[in-house]
Amino acid sequence: MVAAPLWASVGRAASAEAGELSLGALSDSGGRIIAVDPRFKQLIDAGETITRHQTGSKWSEGPAWNAAGRYMVWSDVPNSRQWRWLEEDGHVSEFRHPTGSTNGSTFDHQGRMISCEQVGHRVVRHEGDGSITMLVDQVDGVSLNSPNDVVVHPDGSIWFTDPGYGVPKPLPQKEAIYRIDGQTGAIKRVDDSLVKPNGLCFSPDFKKLYVADTGPAKQEDKALHVFDVSADGELRNGRHFAAIKYNGLIAGPDGQQVDAHGNIWSSSGHSVEGINGVHVFSPEGDLLGVILLPETCANVCFGGSDRSRLFMTATTSMYSVSTKTQGAHGS
Repeated sequence: MVAAPLWASVGRAASAEAGELSLGALSDSGGRIIAVDPRFKQLIDAGETITRHQTGSKWSEGPAWNAAGRYMVWSDVPNSRQWRWLEEDGHVSEFRHPTGSTNGSTFDHQGRMISCEQVGHRVVRHEGDGSITMLVDQVDGVSLNSPNDVVVHPDGSIWFTDPGYGVPKPLPQKEAIYRIDGQTGAIKRVDDSLVKPNGLCFSPDFKKLYVADTGPAKQEDKALHVFDVSADGELRNGRHFAAIKYNGLIAGPDGQQVDAHGNIWSSSGHSVEGINGVHVFSPEGDLLGVILLPETCANVCFGGSDRSRLFMTATTSMYSVSTKTQGAHGS
């Protein structure tokens, strides 16, 4: 079993004092989990409780589950801080500060955290001894924009998006998706067809890559896209997968995860109460159901000992809810 990383620093405990929202179960949880398709009932019970574990952040993002340590880490990007939730007792405390305004993070197969530093313009790996390895900060001698989200492939390669959020214009690079070779460390731009590639995740068999495009000017054009992943690490056949629409309302995606059955659990936000939260799609792109949150949701992650708890980072807060499925991958 991989030992838990040693770089974590436990600081001040989280509380509700920093915001107006209270911690604990949402009293109206039952009305926030809505099946659009009967298949949704196989994934989550309508009566499940949605819990707010922390609040007071400025923009919550980048949830990542550490299986060995049994904890979930997420970012408050503008405040350059990461938080940690412990499964053992539900305790929330400061994990790292400052973080280079880390956005998305994931853990590799050795339990090392890989993070996208927005203002650092780089992707880094946190080693078990507390040191930091810089994986990439430029392409062809030119700085990256602001790395956003990151995933790891079984072949050891690291895939990340590089849109232009939180940094001055003009951007140094065309916004794109990149792949870092797991053996050589070579960096390659694998797609630059999307306006602002954002959250990304692999299908259960790693043969598809789902990417959120948050760049189009019109809300209705912001959507999830899917690419085929070739055996040689290329992206092919990029196409529209799904848009975030429900009950006559339109929102945008940001980050997403897949469950073991290939369903896509996508964040939904930058709209209004009644659509912000999580939208769940079948592998074919059918909307199965929604989990409505009182805040814009930026990203999601499956975690818990059996990977059945869905964690949701939403503006000022971090929420979770139990499901009847499991995450296909770690984070």
